[in-house]
This record gives sequence, structure tokens and C-alpha cells, in this order.
Amino acid sequence: MKKITILAFFLLMLTLGWSQAAGYQNRKTDKPVKVEMTTSLGKMVFVLYNDTPLHRDNFLKLVKSHTYDSLLFHRVIKNFMIQAGDPNSRKAKPNQMLGDGTLGYTIPAEFRSNHIHKKGALCAARQGDNVNPRKESSASQFYVVQGQVWDERSLNMMEQRFGRKFSEEQRKIYTTIGGTPHLDGDYTVFGELVEGMDVVDKIASVETGMADRPVKDVRILKVKVIK
Repeated sequence: MKKITILAFFLLMLTLGWSQAAGYQNRKTDKPVKVEMTTSLGKMVFVLYNDTPLHRDNFLKLVKSHTYDSLLFHRVIKNFMIQAGDPNSRKAKPNQMLGDGTLGYTIPAEFRSNHIHKKGALCAARQGDNVNPRKESSASQFYVVQGQVWDERSLNMMEQRFGRKFSEEQRKIYTTIGGTPHLDGDYTVFGELVEGMDVVDKIASVETGMADRPVKDVRILKVKVIK
């Protein structure tokens, strides 16, 4: 009887241990992943959304393989967005046209109504609808929204033009924080900036030349996953 009791107690503790370990693993898996991007103009930290797993996992794969290290922000438009991720930009010469570089594959669109193009949104770039009717994302090219603040009248006009409806929460965001609401539902939003909004503004303000490329290179120095 004593041996049975000890054995039962051991099995109970083992079961509890497994349960706690499994629970820890679930919390660890569900916790959003953060990445830190160090650029020549400062650091930015992004959180990646778990409900866009294809984009999240692909971005993390590229981060861990150092694909983004040394690439340029090759397209910058003030009050709109800053774009990077063209693999051809790593050793690009001055005035070289950029933006067509690929990794040879695309990511299926993951549009989510709860993720909008607010200021600081991390989004996947893609080719136009005429050659990309499914709106699949570039494997590596991304952009960060700077955007602008909109008024109610402008949002109403967008609703009529694009046949979309902004929720009250979305209206509040676009009329206070700002963003690029006309891109909602057309490009996948898979994360958002949580630190370094001043860096976005700084990059967006640089002088640009042909094809909106910064006259002085703005480079991603390194990207890494952080806790």
C-alpha cells in the first residue's frame, strides 16, 4: 500500500510537471515575437502578429538568416511610407534603380480586418494587381507606414470610393495617430512598430532623388529577434 501511494504521488507530480511545461510552451508560442532593426539612423522594434503566420514565419526566417542585414531603405515617401528589403540593394551603386529584386517566391495574402495601415504598421510590399491579381506579397520587401492624420470627410470619401467601412475605432486611429487607410485590404499588415517612431519620421524626412530613393543611403545594419 505504501509503495502504491508513493508511486501515485510520483505520477501525479510528473503529470503536473508535464502540464506546467505544456502550459509554458503554449504561452511562449502565443506570445508575439519582437524584432529589433538597427538602421544607420537609429533603432526600431516591431512586434509580429500571430494571426498572419505565413508572413510572420517568413520574416523571422529572413531575420535569422541575416537576409536583411546591409539592405537599403530604397523607396521613401514623406507622409506615406518607408520601404526596404530589395536584395539587390545590398551592393547598389548610386542612382541605381531599385525595387524589382526578389527571392524567387511570394507569400499568399493574409488580410485581417483588425490590422490596418495605421502609423507604424509593418506591411508586405507586392507587385501591382495587373500582374498579381491575388495580391500575393513579396518574400522580402516590406514597408513601414508613416502616413498622415485624416479628417472625417476624407474617410467618408474613401468609404464611398473603395466600398469599405471604417469602424469607430479605426476612424479614431486615422483621425488621431494617422496612417494610410486607402491601402487597407490591399496589402498584408503583419506587424507594428512599438519603439522608434522617431526613426520612421527621420527616415521619411531624408532627401530623395530618382524613384524616391534616398540621396544618401539609409541602411539596415542588422535585424534580430528579441525577448
